[in-house]
Amino acid sequence: MAFYSNVPKRQPWLPLPPWARSMGITLLSVSITMLGLLFVTFLIGRVMPIDPVLAVVGERASEEQYNAVYQELGLDRSLIVQFFYYVGDVLQGDFGKSLLTARPVSQDIARVFPATFELATIGIIFGCVLGIPLGVIAAVRRGSWVDQIARVVALVGYSMPIFWLGLMGLLLFYGMLGWVGGPGRQGIFYEDMIPSVTGMILVDSIIAGDWGAFWDAFSHIVLPASILGYYSLAYISRMTRSFMLEQLSAEYITTARVKGMSEWAVVMHHAFKNIRVQLITVIALSYANLLEGSVLTEIIFSWPGIGNYITTALLSADMNAVLGGTVVVGLVFIVLNVFSDLLYKVFDPRSK
Repeated sequence: MAFYSNVPKRQPWLPLPPWARSMGITLLSVSITMLGLLFVTFLIGRVMPIDPVLAVVGERASEEQYNAVYQELGLDRSLIVQFFYYVGDVLQGDFGKSLLTARPVSQDIARVFPATFELATIGIIFGCVLGIPLGVIAAVRRGSWVDQIARVVALVGYSMPIFWLGLMGLLLFYGMLGWVGGPGRQGIFYEDMIPSVTGMILVDSIIAGDWGAFWDAFSHIVLPASILGYYSLAYISRMTRSFMLEQLSAEYITTARVKGMSEWAVVMHHAFKNIRVQLITVIALSYANLLEGSVLTEIIFSWPGIGNYITTALLSADMNAVLGGTVVVGLVFIVLNVFSDLLYKVFDPRSK
């Protein structure tokens, strides 16, 4: 007994600080999610009924040409080896070349993504600025005419087809009233006049100091952004109303009112403060859906964004462009989820 008691005990591993553990868990989660995304896109590229070799060489190519391109693309390797090569290329930003543009897909995405980013950003701002107050007022005035209007707005936003709304918007505000610009990002007069710095026309026109180009670009983006923003408004207002109703029925709200606090303080400093973390998730998901789901809007308004790019590539069997765009859209979802997790820790210290 004495002999063993003199043996020095092995020191346990030093515990990591909470921020290090949280960062490690986040990085591991992002890595696994990204690997799963790459695996899914890799399988999609292999199960699609499109021969990538014929898409390159054409149907009239000889057998020697076909075999040469087959080996050049690495299709003679096993699927596991192909997948690891695919992951390595993607991590280097190499998505291959587009058959339509004959340029690297990464360059095409860098060219078209700012247009979608600009459109979706204005749309989500529109949805938040109008949707959150509408949801709060509807919850506070439950059963009133404001509440009924908010519910109708959300119902119409969920049920109305976006392509029909876009066509009617173009017919009314552009064709009949002439209040907004037509399809495209700019008019013919201002096209290619602004040096591209960020790829976002509004920002680039401000940098260039050309206010005529700015207002022309704004007249073109306001209608498609408002249509996208209306759909995010419907979702955000509905969820805000639901969150607020849950908080306003809680006991601590009754206690605050009994203590004589003003209704404004009860609603904003207590109820709304406790739904901010939930709203972060709602807004992040809405923003990601606008970045990814603006395909029909971009097609109707001839908006040269990533949704239009992926659709055109899919119709032309340009699988490199389709898969590259899909990976970028998935990466956007991952980044927004990580960003929302970081905001959790800012607004809710208990999540640290």
